Amino acid sequence: MAVSASKGAITHGLHMHLAAPISAATSFIVFSMDPFSSSPWLDGKVAIVTGGASGIGEAAARLFASSGATVVIADIQDALGEAVAASAPGCTYMRCDVTDESQVEATVAAVVAAHGRLDVMLSNAGVLLPTGSVMDMDLSELDRVMAVNFRGAAACVKHAARAMVTAGGGAIVCTASVASLQGGFGPASYTASKHALLGLVRAAAGELGRHGVRVNCVSPSGVATPMSCTLMGVGPEELEAMTVPHNVLRGKVLRAEDVAEAALFLASDQGAFISGHNLVVDGATTAVNPDVLHSIGL
Repeated sequence: MAVSASKGAITHGLHMHLAAPISAATSFIVFSMDPFSSSPWLDGKVAIVTGGASGIGEAAARLFASSGATVVIADIQDALGEAVAASAPGCTYMRCDVTDESQVEATVAAVVAAHGRLDVMLSNAGVLLPTGSVMDMDLSELDRVMAVNFRGAAACVKHAARAMVTAGGGAIVCTASVASLQGGFGPASYTASKHALLGLVRAAAGELGRHGVRVNCVSPSGVATPMSCTLMGVGPEELEAMTVPHNVLRGKVLRAEDVAEAALFLASDQGAFISGHNLVVDGATTAVNPDVLHSIGL
């Protein structure tokens, strides 16, 4: 793209640029952009991380704080949340049950009152219940999963968006899952909740873009979090060992910190033109058919 010195005169296309001879009178505008600035990626930002007392949320809260943000951990695990906040400079803890919209609204209001704004919302709180076959599904358990994973996230998006629209912009990131893309990665209730969450993210991105608010989600494959370990009845090392044979990206194990890094990118100004995106962190698991790879010796 060639840019003339005249205001508003922008010429697209390399062939058009080359067609005009360059004279001594030609002037140029030089743009200087440093995407790899040494400044912390969230320097001066204010963030809420729901489900930030453990697992991916804890990793994200710590990373966001070390990246310059003031972080409010919102969770119902009081002892764990207080412990994380005490050990992570820049973090504080507030109790918030995302299934109660009034608590989400109050948390956002308290953060804005204390810090003047809300720049980042990481809606990460979630549950994973062993609901079994769809033929035997306990609909009360389905309601519980949807209440946390979808309705709770919707409350976070709703009230964060209100604060951000008023302030003129912000970034909302939701923790989804590869189960938002395909079946077979979890129980039907969990899969349904994550599919719904992805739809919410895309719809919200379309509506809120005009206000400068970006909405994205990050979708990891299996991570040995306390939630997944409890479901499987194994420890973190054992669960990681169980995932290794199924990994397409060999020699790597997905950890909560890896997912937090992806969320940081989406939350920061490094992802300033990314919205409505589902950033999959799965080492190509959903990009290929592993059975075919194994059948040809790869």
